[in-house]
Amino acid sequence: MAISQLKSRFEQMESFESVFGFLFDASQLVSLDDEEMKNCCLKLELALKHGEVSDIDAKYLLSELQVLQEMLPNEAYETGNPWNSIKIMEFAKKMDMFPNILVAYRILLTIPVTVASAERSFSKLKLLKSYLRTTMTQDRLNGLAILSIEKNMLKNIELEHIIDDFASKSARRNHFR
Repeated sequence: MAISQLKSRFEQMESFESVFGFLFDASQLVSLDDEEMKNCCLKLELALKHGEVSDIDAKYLLSELQVLQEMLPNEAYETGNPWNSIKIMEFAKKMDMFPNILVAYRILLTIPVTVASAERSFSKLKLLKSYLRTTMTQDRLNGLAILSIEKNMLKNIELEHIIDDFASKSARRNHFR
């Protein structure tokens, strides 16, 4: 069962990469010639099409990507540390002239979160959700999951500050007439 689920996940990721792969980092984006980029844009438009409506227009996306290729600074596609999709999106957002690129990157960066399955295997949630906690409310389980996932951030929190803040807020009394 676990092996078939892993195969399914890898197939989903391969499908995702075949549609969005050219947008993953600046070195991939810059390495494409016009014909390859046109094919990638058409494939992306087709993937994002629902009926006659599409989130992007392949023709406009192609022209925006060609302009973006020329505008990216050299540091963006250096082989040692090429810009990732988030940096490229931030750069495009600053330029304020690439609407189709911004839509494509927003979708690219959102999809991995939305295709994540609700299974608890291979996750922090599996560690939290034991047979002893099956009656736990969803709010409490969510809170524990966040605490477990963000444990590194919790190590840096000053408890005295939180206690003082809590004490000052509970010391207030509101008088109603």
